[in-house]
This record gives sequence, structure tokens and C-alpha cells, in this order.
Amino acid sequence: MGLAEFFAKFRGGRSRARVDLVRRYELLHHGIAGTMSNFYKARDNASGAIVGLKVLDPKKVDPIESRYKGLGKAGEGEIGSLIVGPNVVKTLDWGVATDGRAFIVEEFLEGMLLHALLSKKIPLRPEQRLDLVRQAATAIDTVHRAGYVHRDICPRNFILCSDGRLILFDFGLTVPDRPAFLQPGNRIGTPNYMAPEVVRRRQADRRIDLFSFGITAYEICTLELPWPRGSTGKAALAHDSTAPTDIREYWPEIPDPLASAIMACVEADPAKRPASMEAFLTRIAKVSL
Repeated sequence: MGLAEFFAKFRGGRSRARVDLVRRYELLHHGIAGTMSNFYKARDNASGAIVGLKVLDPKKVDPIESRYKGLGKAGEGEIGSLIVGPNVVKTLDWGVATDGRAFIVEEFLEGMLLHALLSKKIPLRPEQRLDLVRQAATAIDTVHRAGYVHRDICPRNFILCSDGRLILFDFGLTVPDRPAFLQPGNRIGTPNYMAPEVVRRRQADRRIDLFSFGITAYEICTLELPWPRGSTGKAALAHDSTAPTDIREYWPEIPDPLASAIMACVEADPAKRPASMEAFLTRIAKVSL
């Protein structure tokens, strides 16, 4: 079953009419293309609203979705609609275009990718570091409370809005938080942020998101990574074979509860990480800068 068929079975099995995207949306700007989709700033001709329009590439999406054939997995649009919180992008609609491509309509966010901000190598104010870490953790906690694992937590999938909100987006690799969807062999994610159990093709659970979050939080705080940066999966092999650089070496004044909580997230052994994002947030609840 291809992705289009998944979308056609949404909302209790009732088919949804295919949408002529050319007539429905006026494309205003072609945004950054993702690995499995194209993203546009668009105007909804029916309402006049400015939205984000994500059009998926079936050649890239279908091979991934086929791994879950027979498990009843929903598509990205439905999953996004079920994950609702102040630090998560709002999914407004989804469906299948008349040409057979699946699409997702999201709120359009004005801001800068967290990756672009960190790449400038301009140190953030200590209080902003703490705020961004908390917002990122809250976003992932929202995903987990909805019953899903994001599987690609990294600065490229967060946008810092002009109003100061940090928003998590892109649920293309997100799966239900159940063992059948997290079996060994699915090496998916961004190498520099990938958990050892994913790299080593072991059974995984939602704690892979905590590991990826830990590296993201470390980078927010220091503009560095715990391990040498690389562009392939080989870089991630160090995540359980070499000790990470302690975050205090880059930020000596970091409050100890924040430092210890972040370093716990990047433990190679999942059992040594915080049990949940809620547990992480509890550990840093009294930190102030």
C-alpha cells in the first residue's frame, strides 16, 4: 500500500476527495526542500490564509512507509494533527492531490531555523539557552504524550519564531511509540544526533529522542557537539565507543542541574538516560539564569 492509500483511509476509513493543488493554493515562495518533500509558502484560495504547503515525494516516502505494511500506521498528516502543543507546528489539513502526491497544510511560521542560528556561532545569552532547551524539551514531551516517537530530533527540525517561540516540525519519520515500529534495522535520523541503538541497529524506544535532544540541547548551550562532527553514519559510531566531552568544558558556569541533566541524555546506555522528557524537565525546573 502506497502513501496515497494511507491518506485515503484517514478519519475512520472515509475517503477524502483529491485536491487540485494548483487551483486550491497560490504558491508564493518555494522554501527549503526536505529530504522527502518540497515546502512552499502558499495562499489558500478558499480562505485567503497564508499557510505552509508540504508536498511529499512518493518515490522517497513510500519505501519508508512500506516497512510498516499491515501495522495500520497513519501518514504524516494525520500524525501531525494528533500532536498538539504550544511548541509543535499546527497541522491544518492533509490529503492527496489530483496527481497522486500526498500533501500537508501547516501554519506558516516566520522565523529562523535553529540550525541556521547555531551555525552563526554567536553565543546565546545564558537565559536564552535555558529557555530554548526548555521549549525543545516541551515540544518532544508533547510528541511522546501523544504516543509517538519523532526519530529525527535535531536543530534543522526546529524553527525559532519572531515572537520567541521554538517550534518543532517535520513528522515524516515519526512512528507510534510501540516496539513493532522501532525494531532493529531502521537506521533513520541525522547522524550527528543519532542514538547508539539506532546506529547499532538495536531495538529502540522513545529514549532515542532523549539522546538526540541531549545533543541538540548541548549545542544550544555551547555551539559545539559532544563528539566530533561528521557528515555520515560513521560519525555516529563514536556515540557509544568514545566518551562525550563534558559540557562544562565549553560552558564552565553552566548550572550543575542543567549540565548533569543534559549529559544524562547523551548516555550510551538508554537505561541511564532520563526516563522521559517530563523527567528531564523536572530535573531542570528550578534552574534559573
